[in-house]
Amino acid sequence: MATLQSIRSKGPLLVIVIGLALFAFIAGDAWKVLQPHQSQNVGEIDGETLSAKEYQSMIEEYTEVVKFSSGLSALTDEQTNQIKDEVWRTYVNNKLIETEAEKLGLTVTKAEIQAVIDEGVHPLLQRTPFRNPQTGAFDKDMLKKFLVDYSKMNKAQMPSQYVEYYESMYKFWSFMEKTLVQTLLAEKYQALITKSLFSNPIEAQNSFESRVNQYDLLLAAVPYSSILDSTITIKDSELQAAYDKKKEQFKQTVESRNIKYIDVQVKASPADKAAIQKDVVEYTEQLGNTPEDYTTFIRSTGSEVPYVDLFYAAKSLPTDVAGRLDSVAVGAVYGPYYNAADNTINSFKKLAIASMPDSVEYRQIQVSIADAAKRKVVTDSIFNAIKEGANFEDVAKKYGQTGQSSWISSANYEGAQLDGDNLKYVKAVTTLGQNELTNLALGQANVILQVIDRKAVKDKYKVAVIKRTVEFSKETYSKAYNEFSQFIAANPTLDKMVANAEDAGYKLLVRNDLYSSEHGIGGIKGTKDALKWAFGAKAGDVSGLYECGESDHMLVVGVSGIIPKGYRSLALVKDQLKAEILKDKKAEKIMAEMKASGATTLAQYKALTNAVSDSVKYVTFGAPAYVSVLHSSEPLVGAYASVSELNKLSMPIKGNAGVFVLEPYAKEKLNETYNPKTEEATLQNMHARMAGQFLNDLYLKADVEDTRYLFF
Repeated sequence: MATLQSIRSKGPLLVIVIGLALFAFIAGDAWKVLQPHQSQNVGEIDGETLSAKEYQSMIEEYTEVVKFSSGLSALTDEQTNQIKDEVWRTYVNNKLIETEAEKLGLTVTKAEIQAVIDEGVHPLLQRTPFRNPQTGAFDKDMLKKFLVDYSKMNKAQMPSQYVEYYESMYKFWSFMEKTLVQTLLAEKYQALITKSLFSNPIEAQNSFESRVNQYDLLLAAVPYSSILDSTITIKDSELQAAYDKKKEQFKQTVESRNIKYIDVQVKASPADKAAIQKDVVEYTEQLGNTPEDYTTFIRSTGSEVPYVDLFYAAKSLPTDVAGRLDSVAVGAVYGPYYNAADNTINSFKKLAIASMPDSVEYRQIQVSIADAAKRKVVTDSIFNAIKEGANFEDVAKKYGQTGQSSWISSANYEGAQLDGDNLKYVKAVTTLGQNELTNLALGQANVILQVIDRKAVKDKYKVAVIKRTVEFSKETYSKAYNEFSQFIAANPTLDKMVANAEDAGYKLLVRNDLYSSEHGIGGIKGTKDALKWAFGAKAGDVSGLYECGESDHMLVVGVSGIIPKGYRSLALVKDQLKAEILKDKKAEKIMAEMKASGATTLAQYKALTNAVSDSVKYVTFGAPAYVSVLHSSEPLVGAYASVSELNKLSMPIKGNAGVFVLEPYAKEKLNETYNPKTEEATLQNMHARMAGQFLNDLYLKADVEDTRYLFF
């Protein structure tokens, strides 16, 4: 079992004692019972469907991996949504590659997997806990020992927390092993594509020259902004021609929605704030009268900060409380006061201050015997033996445990809601003196506990905090709900909702190109049902009232447009095309005026109406030049400079922000030696990055359908 201790000491998780549940993990939305004979597919890839049940299993599996590897005990909604998206993205990519690999006969054998593990340098292996503590490198021997220990593990004789940790570790490794297979297959397929793209000596030489040859030049330009848009006429036929030319750029692979919506956030009224202030004032008076049970009293106040009878570092207390500690004497009460940062009314009592370690090294022997009398006999025997000089680890091994030491730091318990045995255990660990031994009774088990070392001793505090958020009352919410309901009822059409929102005191919000793969509307929590409605509604429909957010938002949605899968219409891209045509027409007009002016020198071009000038240095063909006077990146500056003669004026050039002429006056070559092998290798890497875009092409060919929004 030494492997567990070695791994555990390096990992983010800390096993303390049986039943010590510091955290509770929330995996996400509860799974809804599937109805028989009803389509429950969340997606389709090239005709192959993925069921909601399968997808949910993948989410749960990956969630446990994230939980184990990061030490997180609970995920935010945003993190849960990221997991859902990552699971879907990975599933789709793997399916796309597997299909192509099967056609080509590409596989990953067990021997290849073992070879990668033996070599131990693959990036995925570095993400496992099986790493050498000295070098940080993956250690295959640690992995092998763990797998052997796991296969021989006798769950009935091991403490439950050890069993749980081993199970989590094994699931984590199983996931990583599966991911390693998928990753190696993808690497093989990408390597095959990359090898079809190669560099040659000519390309290498050109690449080198484009990087090392630098030019200094003078420039004169007439910006497009000097011509008013209103002076340019654009015909419908020109828009249509531009659309036809660039139509492939406007292809949309999935359907989207344009919506208009109203989000009402309910906030506390002045009367609500006054009522909470009154409550906190009363509780503060009681706090000063030394309650017998601070835990129960603080809970009765509705405080967001529960009282735990432990000494905490100032950094673990609310920021507003920590910032005021030094100005309060022990036993004194501070407050009430309003804290705008978290919208709370607060008061606190500084109960005690003590010098406490921030990290404690300890070891333990756990005795789990159902019969209390027998447990006491065994526990007393162990305690007395160690107290009389018996070797701690030798005794521990007799009871199937390692007896090796572990570290616990304040980060493992400060901020957690501890009570009962958990609180009793942590208090014992943190208050025992160095080398002190205790026999701790915990429910159905006893623990022989010894502190080995204490580090980072600092001032810590016991503080009872009353922190009440200034929340709206039921009456305030009901008033807002009724008013909003009446508005929706009086404006059942999208046109009416848009026309009357402002007069009713509501802000109309617009969101174009809403996709079903998103997890809500407007960044508001709890709007999945509204999103689902939007993708089932017709253009012009208006939803009912949705209660969402943290039970503090109300939402109504209107569908203003549906953009189907396929090519976006000319009307939707008209503004984009118009801007491009405007630039082209302005360029034509400026170039015609330049020609008519008869300018042949840089000075003459600089003298033109609305002309600006600049000096640009260190221009190369390999990188776009930034022209500060135009506030624009101009790739053609480097392109033309590289083929122009020194001190010779170029012809007018149509750029991104204006028409310009340039005159190079100096050329310099960087002091670099041409190495064809190095240059070709650089190009090969560039080609490999380009080849990495193959998934986009596979995605388009596979006709991927994503209907996760219907269930998740």
